[in-house]
Amino acid sequence: MTNTATEPADTGTQLVQAARCLESGGVVLVPTDTVLGLAALPSRPQAVARIFALKDRPAHKNLPVMVASVQQLEDIGADVSAAARALIASPFCPGPLSLVVAVRGQGQADWLRGREELAFRIPDDAFLLDLLRLVGPLMVTSANRSGMDTPGDTLSAAAQLTAEPDMVVSGRGGGPVPSTLVNCRAVPPVIERIGAIPAAALAGYLGT
Repeated sequence: MTNTATEPADTGTQLVQAARCLESGGVVLVPTDTVLGLAALPSRPQAVARIFALKDRPAHKNLPVMVASVQQLEDIGADVSAAARALIASPFCPGPLSLVVAVRGQGQADWLRGREELAFRIPDDAFLLDLLRLVGPLMVTSANRSGMDTPGDTLSAAAQLTAEPDMVVSGRGGGPVPSTLVNCRAVPPVIERIGAIPAAALAGYLGT
């Protein structure tokens, strides 16, 4: 697949190009509201494998998912608990908040077979939300080589990877800090990674 670097001005064209690239099994490097991301459709295993290769990341680590809504989560088989729903309804979502939820035994997407949990985020980014509504949930992980910091702009990030992604949406990330990760399978939920949202801001939602 030929690499394409899009211009930032024409977001409509970018959206169509990115959707076509993803649906054909490509990997797209995109700006997000946190760090830059590498995105692929989870139903395209060759694209998911390519993300691991581009990052030089161990293949046993599951990738997080971005969705546009709770409905998309439930459609793929996520069990969205009351604690998770409270955090989704908080001022931090959409935004730099990732949540871990359980996966139902029945009705799950084929690519979730064998998994007991799923980390997801609803981004506060109009382009990404439009893309997610168009193609469905995406596996998205930071666009950096394993063990290295994520660069601030997509062209620099593409140069850091082991090879070129199939498409680069030119732009900058929303900040150098990743999302805060909360495990909602625990009772009460626990913070597993401090990121853009400080622990104190989430205390009221975690029973602490």
